[in-house]
Amino acid sequence: MTELVTGEAVVLDLRLAKLASRAVAIAMDLVVQVVLLVTVELLLGSVLLTGVDTALAAAIALVTSVAVVVGYPVVFETLTRGRSLGKLALGLRVVREDGGPIRFRQALVRGLLAVPEFWITWGALALICSLASSRGKRLGDFLAGTVVVRERMPATAHVMPTMPPPLADWASRLDLSRVPDDLALAARQYLARIGELDPQVRATMGARLLDQIRVATGSWPPDGAPAWAVLSGVLAERRRRELMRMAPQSQGPQPPWGQQPPWSQQPPWGQQPPSAQQPPWGRQAPATPPPAPPSAPGNEPAPGAAPSSDDNPFAPPG
Repeated sequence: MTELVTGEAVVLDLRLAKLASRAVAIAMDLVVQVVLLVTVELLLGSVLLTGVDTALAAAIALVTSVAVVVGYPVVFETLTRGRSLGKLALGLRVVREDGGPIRFRQALVRGLLAVPEFWITWGALALICSLASSRGKRLGDFLAGTVVVRERMPATAHVMPTMPPPLADWASRLDLSRVPDDLALAARQYLARIGELDPQVRATMGARLLDQIRVATGSWPPDGAPAWAVLSGVLAERRRRELMRMAPQSQGPQPPWGQQPPWSQQPPWGQQPPSAQQPPWGRQAPATPPPAPPSAPGNEPAPGAAPSSDDNPFAPPG
């Protein structure tokens, strides 16, 4: 797992492709290219180049070989945004160093440098560069500014931030308009990895994020609230307000000004609403269920008694 920083200063977690998976993908691509070369050369030699000058035949064969060796990876990686047949089979993709998709320029640089890396040195140059690089990058990746990542990763459960009950009233009065998205993302990533962090690193990162939240909201949390609880409460309140802003849009179009929706209109004079109409003749209205009997005096909880749950409201998430 590695962290890539985009141009908007957003940290992306990407799983780098291992050397073994990259080698298998490259081997599959080389087999496809060899099959294409042999097929094209046989077709040219038996059909098109019969009776043609030797120099012209050699020139056509050279152009065809270059088109297969260089054009195959360039065309595939450009059209599929970083995937060849071998990478597609193993779930790999070539991306830029900032995590974005590659374009023709990056694919062309990688395709040209693949000739000395794989066809001239039989993969020795690419192997040496990949072993010397911490990200497993070959020479074409260094010059093109790309990296190979894995797309097929095991699904991970995303922890939804919850509101600690002691902080609900405090969080409802916060001004969250100045909390930037990158700070919210950093807090969400911190809460997702809190169980994997070293205690000292956890405390340092939590204190730093808590200070940034204090500055952004202009409010101090209640005394005794740990950093993770404050961050979780702020994120939960932020999400609740976003859902509230989206709620009116999900209810459909609003009626024109000066009109009321059909469900709020009163029935015409002289009529009763459907809930108050009498049943047709010959039928009886359903009987109203009798009220529930009051509970016995002995079953009522004593005033001031503690709740049955003894859970700590500030217990850290598992």
